[in-house]
Amino acid sequence: MVSHSGLITVMQKAARKAAPRLRRDFNEVEQLQVSRKGPADFVSMADRQAEKTIVEELRHARPDWRLTLEEGGSIDGDPDKPRWIVDPLDGTTNFLHGIPHFSISIAVEDPRGPQGRPEITQALVYQPLTDESFWAEKGRGTWLNERRLRVSARRNLDEALIATGVPFLGHGHMDRFERILGAVAPEVAGIRRFGSAALDLAWVAAGRYDGFWEEDLNVWDVAAGILLVREAGGFVTDFRGGDAGLAKGEIVAASGELHSKLHRLVAKALRG
Repeated sequence: MVSHSGLITVMQKAARKAAPRLRRDFNEVEQLQVSRKGPADFVSMADRQAEKTIVEELRHARPDWRLTLEEGGSIDGDPDKPRWIVDPLDGTTNFLHGIPHFSISIAVEDPRGPQGRPEITQALVYQPLTDESFWAEKGRGTWLNERRLRVSARRNLDEALIATGVPFLGHGHMDRFERILGAVAPEVAGIRRFGSAALDLAWVAAGRYDGFWEEDLNVWDVAAGILLVREAGGFVTDFRGGDAGLAKGEIVAASGELHSKLHRLVAKALRG
């Protein structure tokens, strides 16, 4: 059995405790009570219940830690201690349309990182329908359940399958997306948009995708995924090649050589 810290155990326990309710509600999606949270942005009772369950488990394990939640906002704690970053249901639109592609994302951010900057130290992306647990710890690699993961070894764009997110009503910049798509699409083997950024990044870490780009993202969408990719040997930056800080909202992720090529295409499209 692969050894990991107690924090990973806590995160997996929280995700797996929330998962049965999500699976049940997914199978009865027509019965869900759904409220409108914003333009084309829906939140279900399943989403709220999953977050409640996860928060209860995390607070029980670390009662003085802060939390940043997609649905519940921020919960105060000791500012000198780490914080949990939680998305209880990444891929809500998929969930509500009966599409079996969504995930739970949990990350730990330590405020005392290098140069005094916060850094993600533990990460989990869990797919309730497949029981796939993608997890990582800083300096200890990325894993899928008990199997060590590495990013894709492909070096050429014409062999690469790239994932992205497409702007939609009230979210994103269609003109910018079209410019980037116009630059990337002719150079790669394929582009996919599956609807869960957390899983997209986990799949880059697993080598299922060769790369990923998207903007207009939130901290809970990407906090765990960034560490998964980096600990699997990949690179994650913003569109201009800088460090993908959690406030940037834009990401290019891939293995080393592919990352350079994908990033150049994205940056050139935006300059043009």
